[in-house]
Amino acid sequence: MEVVGLEEPLGKTFGKISHEILCKWPDQEDLHTRTMLLFDLLGSYKWDAKVVLVLASFVASYGELRLLMQLCSSNPLALSVTMLKQLPADMSPLKPRFKALSLLVNAMVDVTKSIIKFEKLPLSHVELDHEAKNATKSIIYIAVYWIIRGILRCASQITDSTLLKSEQYSDSTIIATWEVLSLVYRLRSIYSRLRQQVEICHQQTETKLYWKLMNVFQETQVDNQEVLRFLFTMRDDLPLKDCSSQAKLGVSDLKGKIVILLFSRPEFLSIDETLLLVQQTHNHPHYKNLEGSYRIVWIPIPVSSQWTTADATMFDFLSSIFPWYSVRKPWLLNSAVVAFIKEAWNYKKEPVVVVLDSQGNVTNKNVLDMLLIWGVIAYPFSASRENELWQEQNWTLQFMVDAIDPCLTKWVEEDRNICIYGSNNIDWILEFTGKMEIIKSAGVKLEMVYVGKRNSSQQTRNILTRVDHKQLSSVLSFIKSQLFWLRLQSIRRSKLRLGKPETTDHVLDEVSALLDMDYNDKNWAVIGRGSNSMDMVRLKGPELMECLDMFPKWGGSVAELGFLSALRNSLEPSFSSGPCGHDNDVTLSSEEPALQGMVVCGKCKHPMKKFVIYK
Repeated sequence: MEVVGLEEPLGKTFGKISHEILCKWPDQEDLHTRTMLLFDLLGSYKWDAKVVLVLASFVASYGELRLLMQLCSSNPLALSVTMLKQLPADMSPLKPRFKALSLLVNAMVDVTKSIIKFEKLPLSHVELDHEAKNATKSIIYIAVYWIIRGILRCASQITDSTLLKSEQYSDSTIIATWEVLSLVYRLRSIYSRLRQQVEICHQQTETKLYWKLMNVFQETQVDNQEVLRFLFTMRDDLPLKDCSSQAKLGVSDLKGKIVILLFSRPEFLSIDETLLLVQQTHNHPHYKNLEGSYRIVWIPIPVSSQWTTADATMFDFLSSIFPWYSVRKPWLLNSAVVAFIKEAWNYKKEPVVVVLDSQGNVTNKNVLDMLLIWGVIAYPFSASRENELWQEQNWTLQFMVDAIDPCLTKWVEEDRNICIYGSNNIDWILEFTGKMEIIKSAGVKLEMVYVGKRNSSQQTRNILTRVDHKQLSSVLSFIKSQLFWLRLQSIRRSKLRLGKPETTDHVLDEVSALLDMDYNDKNWAVIGRGSNSMDMVRLKGPELMECLDMFPKWGGSVAELGFLSALRNSLEPSFSSGPCGHDNDVTLSSEEPALQGMVVCGKCKHPMKKFVIYK
């Protein structure tokens, strides 16, 4: 219900209405005249506001009397108030009359709800058929008249009943009860016709609004305002809020910006998804460069069609801590808008993040994985930008770990040898780290990081704690471990959504292998170095242990080849067969010194056999 353009404070209006309802007229039976006087008093209000104001003014006196009736026999305070108001000590004979009054009040409330439902229809956005609109309004006019008249009758009945003497109870109660019941019958009849007519109007507006939404997203727009008005301003001119400041916002605050619409359940995402999304979109190093160019708007939609108290409580809490915008009252979203979101953007239970450009065009129907992978680097977050990023992206150590852990990121940038490993078997971890310590004691500089598992079981937490406590290697904290796996999942989903074939895509092959090994509880390790190098080795548990056991054989080549190349050579069948068979001609002048030491093949990374030819 909307009350706008008030010429006086609402409290003063309530006072006037209450006076008209409760005052004693010389001719108590002239209800029509009193009803029309109230209409004059309420002339500037919409029809739903008229009836609500009158009901609210009446409820104060009616509710007080009902409460006293219920409590006076058992509550001393209620009995004292009854005596002060000089109400009858025994009100039990009045129960039939007040039961009829309750039926009348319930009927008036039901009719009022239907009137409010009609007035809430987005008639400023879609036009109803004239016949349906006029028929409904005619019933509403009649309904409001009889509701106000019924309230006046209720008020006079309440006043009269409290002044009656005990010997008057019988006849007057019967007559008054039948008068009230006749009003109940009339209003129930009006309610039946009004409810049916409002439902017809509701279905019309829902259908027309849905197709208008479909059309507005297909039309060329000057800016994003028309699109956003259709989505958010059906019932509220300030439908958004800044979660950080709780300031009310209109869709005009999004004009000229890229708008990221984040649809989810009221409980939002999982904790790890939420943390990673905040890190990538708000705490990202490049965020300040783009601040003001785009806005994220959270639109929570429950799985069921109705908002529960738990849903509203969760929304109120989360919308006070996020760094984005959100819909201020998501339960007011028009059902046609919700149906459009579910149908056009395939929103069901899982989060969907849709991107609108500054003209309101949909440029990406689900950018969530793109945000989790690249964050604000993905600006302007379009589907074409996602393709562009994948064309540029290789499988590197830096891409694998991103900026989840500052220390790990620093090691990557410093070009250190890094071993990232995962397992759910503490015995294997003890054996593996023991063998790696032998290699490190031989002079190999190597950093080791345990990343846990994708699942959040207590066993995983215990292993993380034990590895850290025993200083077997560096570890990611439990939350960072979950962010690491979440990011790998996002990489695979993004690749698969773009239709990349698994057999020809190196990034997809590698990330799928890691996720599959984790899913199947396999022990694994990835060893690499540098931020841009694609030279990485991925090993499964048995193969890795066999390779480490052979370190005395291939460890001697580490000084010449480097640890990573020496490790890779040891894994190949030709490792024991000596030099490679590739040719690499190097022409030297007589003044240049001959090549000293071992020469590594640029193709296979094996040592090359040297021959000297004089020309």
